[in-house]
Amino acid sequence: MDLELRHLRIVRAVADAGSVSKAASLLGLAQPALTAQLKRIERVLGGALFERDRHGARPTRLGELVLARARVLLPAAQELQNEAVRFAHTPTPGCRIGATNGPILGGLVHRLAAERPVTTYTSWSAHELTEMVELGRLDYALTDACGDGGTPTGTLLWETISLDPVFALVGETHPGAKEKELELADLADEQWAVTPTDGCFTDCFAMACARAGFTPGTIYETDVATCAHLAQVGRAVVLCQATHQPAPGLVMVPFAGAPLRWRHLLGRHPSASDAAWVVSQAKRAHTESVRRSPVYRDWLVRNPGFGTTP
Repeated sequence: MDLELRHLRIVRAVADAGSVSKAASLLGLAQPALTAQLKRIERVLGGALFERDRHGARPTRLGELVLARARVLLPAAQELQNEAVRFAHTPTPGCRIGATNGPILGGLVHRLAAERPVTTYTSWSAHELTEMVELGRLDYALTDACGDGGTPTGTLLWETISLDPVFALVGETHPGAKEKELELADLADEQWAVTPTDGCFTDCFAMACARAGFTPGTIYETDVATCAHLAQVGRAVVLCQATHQPAPGLVMVPFAGAPLRWRHLLGRHPSASDAAWVVSQAKRAHTESVRRSPVYRDWLVRNPGFGTTP
């Protein structure tokens, strides 16, 4: 009999459970069957792997050696399986991109599709997109996060595409619509609207308001169209990305001092192909979105030290 991965899983299960009986229960096997399996494994490896008594099972020196190797080989085998599934789910050498709401995706798809097939998936949840990339269902996750937050943890490799200020979106009849900039404190009596996020942006907004000396009122969390409607009818001030293109009847106004910032992130699986090229195309798509926003361009002229990329 040759040693197999399932044998290593049995050894690890016994060590983790601390007894053969507990390991058998966890593995869904009868204890005599597991005991017989363990004896066959020990014969292949040349000696006893556990000292067993009424207190349970403890690894021998040989058992410790086998366990050390098993704890390396089993995760590596699982990663190989995940990579194989990922490869099998990729029908073409194209790009599968998942994205949250943001201004970059359209320009990025336009650029990439000129060279290869592109498919897209949209979600409000950055966590969902991250998991899909980790499972091999997507190649890239284009997400947004509060500018004061760090890079996400996990197995993906992340690039910051841009760092932008957050602006206010108001109806054209709003008292602040004709201002070059608004102090956050000037809007202390307003209600607010934001698009959904599973990050810390709402908390960061509350802290920015606290620094400005007030507690924000109602915060509506809803889709882009509803946010725009609430701003048009004067029901709320919308917190929007600086590259947003306002609809007729709406005006985008910067906040003085950029108390809130927004970060665009591109996460990729470590095996994603042409990563440097995709990242460069994402940054160019963001640059184009800045060029289409005269309010943002004017703000950058007045704030040359801010910069839109890290």
